[in-house]
Amino acid sequence: MPDLLIELFSEEIPARMQRRAAEDLQKLMTNGLVEAGLTYASAACFSTPRRLALAVEGMLDASPRQVEERKGPKADAPEKAIEGFLRGAGLTRDQLEERETPKGKILFAKIEKPGRPAAEIVAEVLEHTIRNFPWPKSMRWGTGSLKWVRPLHSIVCVMSAEDGVEVVPFELDGITAGDVTYGHRFLAPAVIKVSGFEDYEAKLKRAFVVLNACERAGTIWHDATNMAFAAGMEVVEDEGLLKEVSGLVEWPVVLMGPIGADFLELPAEVLQTSMREHQKFFSVRNTKTGRIEKFITVANRTTADEGATILAGNEKVLGARLSDAKFFWENDLRVATSDEGMATWVKALENVTFHNKLGTQAELIERMAVLARELAPMVGADPDEAKEAARLAKADLSSEMVYEFPELQGLMGSYYARAAGKSDAVADAAREHYAPLGPSDDVPTAPVSVAVALAEKIDKLTGFWAIDEKPTGSKDPFALRRAALGVIRILVENRVALSLDQHLDSELLKYELTQLRPTAPEPDLFTLESTLAEIADHGVFGAAFRTVVDRIKHSDTHPFVPDVSDGSLLQTVAVRVQAKSADLLSFLHDRLKVYLKDQGVRHDIIDACIAMPGNDDLTLLVKRAKALSETLKTDDGENLIQGFKRANNILTQAEEADGVEYSYGADVKFAEVDEERALFKALDEAEATITPAMEAQDFTTAMSAMASLRGPIDGFFDAVQVNSDNGTIRRNRLNLLSRIRTICTSVADLTKIDG
Repeated sequence: MPDLLIELFSEEIPARMQRRAAEDLQKLMTNGLVEAGLTYASAACFSTPRRLALAVEGMLDASPRQVEERKGPKADAPEKAIEGFLRGAGLTRDQLEERETPKGKILFAKIEKPGRPAAEIVAEVLEHTIRNFPWPKSMRWGTGSLKWVRPLHSIVCVMSAEDGVEVVPFELDGITAGDVTYGHRFLAPAVIKVSGFEDYEAKLKRAFVVLNACERAGTIWHDATNMAFAAGMEVVEDEGLLKEVSGLVEWPVVLMGPIGADFLELPAEVLQTSMREHQKFFSVRNTKTGRIEKFITVANRTTADEGATILAGNEKVLGARLSDAKFFWENDLRVATSDEGMATWVKALENVTFHNKLGTQAELIERMAVLARELAPMVGADPDEAKEAARLAKADLSSEMVYEFPELQGLMGSYYARAAGKSDAVADAAREHYAPLGPSDDVPTAPVSVAVALAEKIDKLTGFWAIDEKPTGSKDPFALRRAALGVIRILVENRVALSLDQHLDSELLKYELTQLRPTAPEPDLFTLESTLAEIADHGVFGAAFRTVVDRIKHSDTHPFVPDVSDGSLLQTVAVRVQAKSADLLSFLHDRLKVYLKDQGVRHDIIDACIAMPGNDDLTLLVKRAKALSETLKTDDGENLIQGFKRANNILTQAEEADGVEYSYGADVKFAEVDEERALFKALDEAEATITPAMEAQDFTTAMSAMASLRGPIDGFFDAVQVNSDNGTIRRNRLNLLSRIRTICTSVADLTKIDG
């Protein structure tokens, strides 16, 4: 069984494309080989800046012989039909077999396909792979038709076995496959002849090429951390940069240099970002001062002066880059500490569009400020401070530093806010209001930061829901799923009890009424007040909606002045808001299911809790779901579900058959056996525990009391026949089952539990 080695040698491949390209080479080649009948034992792919390589072990030396049976027409079919079948099969009439079937005599053909040599198949699959390679971008060069990410120079394609090495005969656009490759561009550019993967890897390493990207990354990190440690410092971890740099070099040589004294007072994040983005340098931090004081660069070669010339050149270029960063920093500080301060930047955002249907960034900021002030008391924040923090949180979008490095938005805002004399809470909110950006990111915990972060995400969700720009399938261009998960995590992980429905209604209503804004330049506040009052009195949302309307009436600004002449439009607006609010809450519930599933809570348990009142309080919902989940992990809890479902099924069938509802209370005086009386007593005791526990939101106690009913319910069903011949006894027992259903479903809708 031969082993196969393939190398595609080219000009430098962009680092970001190398890993995926190596995986694509392996996938396309191995899939093609298997489809052609060549199975193998194992395969591995590799990449460097100038080559993609694939090693396949234990491959068959030829595809197996195949016999295909093909069903043809009936034996008595017209001659032309039979002749067509023969042409397709490549056989003669006497080579066909007649078989008796339920439909008569049918002709069958057996087509034998002989096996093909592995070299022939490899050449065919490799040509198809190269010509159809899925590069994100590719180019043509010279006069050929071949496309590759960069000009392709040579191809290694050899099969090695115990009896020797075979070069697969293969030619593509003037490039003939062979058994030679090349080492490092500068340190060992000579031709290298290879006979198999082990020989190939070893000779490359002697020619200053480390084939394995993980090995290169390991070498870089080991040498960098050792070098920093020897200087009493530490390298700032950056996994993404490490992967990128390992794709820029074939022979990594780590060098460490100093950062100019003029730049040491720049924020550490500015230094780190500038060096990473522009120079691909690692930052080295002084463990005593916490400052970034040195940098690490990775060269692609050794030099006689041990990298001194390389370092000198890098220091010069870095100085120019950091001079720009220092200029931005000092200019921004002058603006932030001026008389108008960061308000200058906020005003500039009046000319920056957030979304063509949702207004400018300045309008977004104003909406956030109003909402953050409303949310502040519910999260323990000072309303005025939350409002100020929201107004300044996005101000740094106009700063020169964030224009140059967008990834520093929020962080730079916190620096500028402190420089402007704002409180720590306001400054922290600027940095934290975007969080969490990912499922593993920390959520803000400071009250002001929580208020502003919630306001930012709720405004985004309600805004895009208002204009019907919701996620569809895998498309989510405005990151609304991330915003929803952010709302969930902020509320749940901070244990914030918040009735989301009111705030969703309020924000959606603002958008709806904005669409009804009249063209008159002067606002008619009387019209606004009377219209909102009329909508509130309409009753579509009841008391909760009146609360929403009242909140809008007493908000700081009146950005909308609807002109409504009759009540029908008011009802349309209210119904539309209700529908969008319910849809958005359902979207949040769907994201909550994903969040809780990762924590081991089953989807049916979440559904059982969502069906209960107060499901817009996500913290309460999670607390209930986790308590139910823990209860159902016990034997009593799991068996209680079976007892409950049995009781509910019997009761439902009886109510449908009798056309009445059995919910008027069972009387213990009609109990005939001890098990029946024991169930009455158990239900009384459980109800006495569950009712106050639910009022106190002590779901663990309530669930435990519910689970304690397992034994009495089992005993009841073992001892009695519910559908007794005695009508009075039957009705009493059905009413008793109704008590089971009422008590159990007061904790969660157990009808939605699977099993």
